[in-house]
Amino acid sequence: MTASFEKTGTNNGTLTFSIDQATIAGGLDKAFNKVKKDITVPGFRKGKISRTMFNRMFGEEALYEEALNAVLPQAYDAAVKEAGITPVAQPKVDVKSMEKGQDWEMTAEVIVKPEVELGDYQKLEVSVDLEKEVSDKDVEDRIAREQNNLAELAVKDGAAENGDTVVIDFVGSVDGEEFEGGKGNNHSLELGSGQFIPGFEEQLVGSKAGDEVEVKVTFPEDYQATDLAGKDAVFATTVHEVKAKEVPELDDELAKDIDEEVETLDELKEKFRKELSEAKESAYNDAVETAAIEAAVENATIKEIPEEMIHEEVHRAMNEFLGGMQQQGISPEMYFQITGTTEDDLHKQYEADAEKRVRTNLVIEAIAEKENFETSDEEVKSEIEDLAGQYNMPVEQVEQLLPVDMLKHDIAMKKAVEAITSTAVVK
Repeated sequence: MTASFEKTGTNNGTLTFSIDQATIAGGLDKAFNKVKKDITVPGFRKGKISRTMFNRMFGEEALYEEALNAVLPQAYDAAVKEAGITPVAQPKVDVKSMEKGQDWEMTAEVIVKPEVELGDYQKLEVSVDLEKEVSDKDVEDRIAREQNNLAELAVKDGAAENGDTVVIDFVGSVDGEEFEGGKGNNHSLELGSGQFIPGFEEQLVGSKAGDEVEVKVTFPEDYQATDLAGKDAVFATTVHEVKAKEVPELDDELAKDIDEEVETLDELKEKFRKELSEAKESAYNDAVETAAIEAAVENATIKEIPEEMIHEEVHRAMNEFLGGMQQQGISPEMYFQITGTTEDDLHKQYEADAEKRVRTNLVIEAIAEKENFETSDEEVKSEIEDLAGQYNMPVEQVEQLLPVDMLKHDIAMKKAVEAITSTAVVK
């Protein structure tokens, strides 16, 4: 095969290649074996016509289209490899010549991966607005949250305050007409939690058991029920009970209730301090990595990113997200119904920063290529084992699903990220 690529634009060009006689012959054999099954000729059983008789009756050229379909994918891949290009979208293939007894000549309009001109990507100065140190207040706040989670609700006689829970009946109406979904009975509502429409909970602060309160609110303009969006509403609300949280005493017994692995409050504090320290260290390192990668991308130059790559990235991200939802038992239809959104809404959400993600990946790939990272069999094996553990799948299944070349690419990308972040200097 001879193949050549001529650029006709920033990221596109024409790939010219030929398909040799041996490949064509193999394609013709496949095409004949496929079409003969449906041919009935007097003197032959259906599907049993000989090749000689077929060529005499229909001409070998009758097989060319089917033969081309059989051999083109492999021939195109070989041409791409020989020309040393990386297509990022489906090509538009044109037949230039399919003469009998001669190599078939083809051209393909191809969109290729854009060139990346790297700038500095090591020893980058970055700013990170995060603290790694764990303060006593951090530990106290963590314990207070756990203590509050174990609080019990008890009926109180006084007026409701923020943080209290009220048990209410309510009926909502707009212009004097009740609306669907605006009614509830014996509903427990924590004041200040933001569960209800803005302004609703605040009007119940100060109410007591037995009070009837006329709550007046305005639905937000972006409210998911479009027939109510922006409209004024009145909720006739009856308060049945007011309950306050009774927080348990902070002592060794509470510590054991919070975490059965500890015996004392001091042990719990030490354990929380360690966990918070690890979490802060991880968040700090992630922030350094993000800042360093953003700096490396900023220093690089990419003239133009093909729209096809951005489109592909949007759909990749959507499929990954919806796939994650399905693993939790939530189908795409269910997700859109629950959230009151549509597939177009999700598309727009991921479209917002798709170009940034594509640009970032291109720069990291370019760094990996420049550094020419080698990937050992042991690293590939370790990556497979990590993925098997992460997704709770057998190692053999991961090996079947993920080609070695893809795994090596991912490992090289990780090494490129490490090359960027390990030398970053935090200001």
